[in-house]
Amino acid sequence: MASDRARHANRVFLVVVDESPELKVALRFACRRAKATGGRVAMLYVTEPADSSEWLAVGEIMREERRAEAEHRLQELSAVVQSISGDMPVLYVREGKVRDELLKLLDEEPTISILVLGAGTGPKGPGPLVSELAGKLSGKLHVPVTIVPGSLTEEDVDAIS
Repeated sequence: MASDRARHANRVFLVVVDESPELKVALRFACRRAKATGGRVAMLYVTEPADSSEWLAVGEIMREERRAEAEHRLQELSAVVQSISGDMPVLYVREGKVRDELLKLLDEEPTISILVLGAGTGPKGPGPLVSELAGKLSGKLHVPVTIVPGSLTEEDVDAIS
C-alpha cells in the first residue's frame, strides 16, 4: 500500500496549452486526476519560431513577445490549476513545432507519466496533435495518452475523475 502511494505521488499529468476550447476540459481532467492521486500537473506551451527571413532584431523582438504571451497565458492557467488541484503546476515553454517539442520534452523529462489531450469536437476532427499521437506516432511514446472529449461539461469531468 505504501509503495502504491509513492508511485502515485510521482505522477505528472502533462497538458499541452493552446487556444482551443477543449484545453479547458483536458486541464480540468488532469487537475482532478492529479489531486485524486497525489500527483501534479505540468503544462507545455510551444511558441512558433520567428521567421528566419525577418531582420535579426525584428525576429528577436517577435520571439520575446511570443515568450511573454506564453508566460502570461501560463500564469493565468496556473491559477486555475492551483485552485482545482491544490498545487502549482510545472511549466515548460518551448519554441518550435508543437509535436516535435512535445516528443522532445517527453524524452527529456522522465517525471512526466501521463499525457492528457483534449479532443476537438468540430468538423475537422479531434485536432492534428491528437490525430498524430493516437495514430502514426503512438509507437514513439513511452507514456500513456488520455484523450478527453472536448464536449464534456465540468460536471461530466468531475464525475469521471
